[in-house]
Amino acid sequence: MIDVEEAYKIVTSHLHRSDSEEVHIEEAMGKILDEDILADRDFPPFNRVMMDGIAIDHHAWQEGVRSFKIETMQPAGAAQTILKEKTNCIEVMTGAVLPQNTDAVIRYEDLAFEEESLVKIDMDEVIPFQNIHLRGTDKKKKDLLLKRGRKISAADVAVMATVGKSTVRVIKAPKIALVSTGDELVNIDETPHPYQIRKSNIYALQAALKDLGCKSENFHLADELDSVKKGLEKIFEEYDTIILSGGVSKGKKDYVPEVLEQLRVEKLFHRVLQRPGKPFWFGRREDDKTVFALPGNPVSTFMCFYKYVKPWLQLSAGVKPKTTYAVLDHDFDFPPTLTYYLQVKLGSSESGEVMATPVKGQGSGDLANLLEADAFLELPKDQQHYKKGEVFPVLIYRDIL
Repeated sequence: MIDVEEAYKIVTSHLHRSDSEEVHIEEAMGKILDEDILADRDFPPFNRVMMDGIAIDHHAWQEGVRSFKIETMQPAGAAQTILKEKTNCIEVMTGAVLPQNTDAVIRYEDLAFEEESLVKIDMDEVIPFQNIHLRGTDKKKKDLLLKRGRKISAADVAVMATVGKSTVRVIKAPKIALVSTGDELVNIDETPHPYQIRKSNIYALQAALKDLGCKSENFHLADELDSVKKGLEKIFEEYDTIILSGGVSKGKKDYVPEVLEQLRVEKLFHRVLQRPGKPFWFGRREDDKTVFALPGNPVSTFMCFYKYVKPWLQLSAGVKPKTTYAVLDHDFDFPPTLTYYLQVKLGSSESGEVMATPVKGQGSGDLANLLEADAFLELPKDQQHYKKGEVFPVLIYRDIL
């Protein structure tokens, strides 16, 4: 059995060799950008009207003109109009290009209509370029907008659309198979017998992977040696990464470690000094196939994913995982010499610190307890008493901060 630090080091030193691929921006969310995105023109690309109102030449105001005749209208999305008379104005809409021969926009709230086409400016001062978003003040053509290596967000998708990138190059995620084992499991659309439960781990993992921009396929194998072997043989033919849930402990029907050995997967470790998730198994095959065999209890599966699988995927894509810390807000005791992943509810103090409140549960099989908590607080194995105010790393699975 090895400790958490060694297990993490082994996992993150056996990364997937990632290629890149071109995807449509509708499929880019959550993926890792593998190209720089540059501005294809100035931002904004023209002097842009920021308020509904009128556009004038401010020199006319300086020369004493207060009432302006409206020559025409400049709507958004229309070609630029031209102010013909310096003492006149053009009615303008938000987002429109600033009419030629004008350099100030007066909003409707500061106008009084004397006649249908005659307005008086009701304010004490007019300055050049007021209420105008000047061309190129945000970004210049060929400026760097998005740098290679960032996780693509909804805002990034908007930027890519703005510069005309209908497709974008991203890091190609490994082809992932999610495999549940256990005769006690039935499909979610089935009514279980009193001695059965519906599958849940596999869907939790699939959702967590989707949040990272990774697709996966679900499989289920019965608790029979031949079934596990034949099923995994077929899965290995098509998938780069196999994440199993269940079948890795010491039960008489826990066939996964034995079968993986038969399928030439090198065991890099089995069993970690941690709770939950002690039976965690990790291995690698010569053909670059990676196997995460996670314990079947729901909380164990969930914790191992966020501690090991998520950073493995991030590092494989060239992204350094960020460590978040939280302050324990209650004393807590855990005597065993194990790294303990305490389920906690997160909040914030008045000074902005992330606070972690322990959530009582019924052990690693308590799926419902995941609803009450937001994260796992990582308590080191070299102490038994954890005091209020101490700071520890936290694995967040619910984005509430």
